[in-house]
Parts: sequence; C-alpha cells; structure tokens
Amino acid sequence: MPHFIVEYTDNLQGEADIAGLLKKVNQVLISHRDLFPIGGIRSRAIELHDYRIADGAEEDAFVHGTLKIGPGRSPADKQAVCDGLFAVMEEHFADLFHTRYLALSMELSEFSNPTYKRNNIHTRFKK
Repeated sequence: MPHFIVEYTDNLQGEADIAGLLKKVNQVLISHRDLFPIGGIRSRAIELHDYRIADGAEEDAFVHGTLKIGPGRSPADKQAVCDGLFAVMEEHFADLFHTRYLALSMELSEFSNPTYKRNNIHTRFKK
C-alpha cells in the first residue's frame, strides 16, 4: 500500500497524458516515504468507455482518483497526502479544465479489515 487508481472518461484520450499523471502521483507518494514504503506504491488507470455525465448533451469528461491505504496514519498525515495528490491532479488537468467541461474528484479509502498481500519488492529498497 498505498494504491492510487484513476478512472477517466475515454473522451480524454490523447489529451490527458495519464501516464504522466501516474508518474506525478508516484512522486507525491514517494515524498511521503515516512508514511508509505516505496515498494508498496502502485498506481493505475482505468479508461471508462461506458458512462453518462449530467444530461449527456455535451462531451463532458471526468477524472476520479481513489487512494487506498491501510490503517495507522494520522488524520493530519492523510490530509497532507490527499492535498498533495489533488493538487497534482488540478495542476495536471489545468489546461483541459479551462478548455472543456471536466469534473475532477478524489477520495481516500482506508481499509478497516485485514488485507492479504505478498510483496518482495520491499527488499530492493532495504539494501
């Protein structure tokens, strides 16, 4: 953990540089290495083909991010990470936001139940 999942409408394809966004997201999460082990960071994107926005009259678009983390971080730490991630999203999509109808949103999902995982990537960062 953490995992960042971004969903975006397919009408942003070619304009949104989603790969660039994921790189920026990982940099934000890496900058909080006191909260998250680097080897546990995952980011991924899901392009949405079936969606409807508002009344459907325009070619509206949206981008929604979800940060999934395990328990144990303080409210202030969670706020700082989420503020940083959403600022990256706002900056990344600033030009598009001013040239088309676009909704940006993000949520934090904190697991309250045990998770099951196995990851040997951590060993690379412990050297």
